[in-house]
Order: sequence, then structure tokens, then C-alpha cells
Amino acid sequence: MSLTPSTMLPLGTTAPDFRLPDTNGKIVARDDFKNAPALLVIFMCNHCPYVKNIRAGLAQLGRDYLPKGVAIVGISSNDVADYPADSPAKMKEEAQAAGYTFPYLYDETQAVARAYRAACTPDIYLFDRQQKLVYRGQFDESRPKTTIPVTGKDLRAALDAVLANKPVPADQQPSIGCNIKWKAGNEPDYF
Repeated sequence: MSLTPSTMLPLGTTAPDFRLPDTNGKIVARDDFKNAPALLVIFMCNHCPYVKNIRAGLAQLGRDYLPKGVAIVGISSNDVADYPADSPAKMKEEAQAAGYTFPYLYDETQAVARAYRAACTPDIYLFDRQQKLVYRGQFDESRPKTTIPVTGKDLRAALDAVLANKPVPADQQPSIGCNIKWKAGNEPDYF
């Protein structure tokens, strides 16, 4: 496990486009959510202990915020040749087992991860109604093998601010987790 922090994409960045299949093969695109009050994009995977640590919290976040109109997508960009636990079939199993109510998308070419400058799992990006980046940071202070409870307080505070049309504080703590498992020769140059 390689501990990797988020690259902290600049605030105000427009959400990069995506058109990716979900675990049922349905194509889901960024523009499907152009009328949502917020778009939450979470780079994640099945096997990372940092994602496993917040798994129940992510599922609860979906149940709490999807009814408020927030668009949420999880994206796995890992190389499944070397990490078969992150294959689309396993993603479908994980989404059901975890109780994810949001689409879990597969980025086979890793182009979407590169466009977002994603570095780790989880890597969390929150965009406002205009699809401008207002938050990129940690879910909360919880980490594997600590006693800090998983609450999602950092991300929930940002979501609540966006939904209330209030500014999200610019002082944000980077997400940290396992590095995205890049295909050989496909490693990004932004590290």
C-alpha cells in the first residue's frame, strides 16, 4: 500500500467531462447532472483500506444527499489486470454489498482520472451548481487503524454549504489513501 495525498486540483476548476459505464453497463455522463445543485465525484476502488474504512459512511452519505438532489458518482480507475479485485464484476458486487445508491463507474482507459488529476483512493471532488470545484479534500479525519469515528464531517459541511448557497471554506485538508493503480506506461506526470 502506497500512501498518496490528493493533488488538490485548483478550486474553481470546471468539472472535467466523463462518459463511463456503471456496474450494469449503462453510460453515465457528467452532463446528465447539469441541473443538479451539486456534483460529487469520488475516485474509489474495492480493495483500498482507506476506502474500506469509509465504506459505510459513503453509503450513508448517498442515502442522505441523493434525496436532496446532489448528484454522486463513484469512479474506479485502477488497472484491473494487476488488481482483479477492482474489476467491473467485483465493483457490482461491492456496490450491492456496501449499499451504494449512487452510480459506481469504471474508467478503463484511466483518462477520466487523469483529467481530474486524481491521485488516490478516495479522492473527492465537489462541484457546485455551475460545476465549478468548491471542495477537494478528505471525507473526514478518520483513517484505517485509528479510533477516530467515520462521520464524513468535512465533506458533509462542504455539501451543506453548497446546498445552502454559502461559500465552502478554502482551507481544506487533502484526501489521503492508496495510489491509483496506473497501467504500465500510463502513469500521469502530475506527481
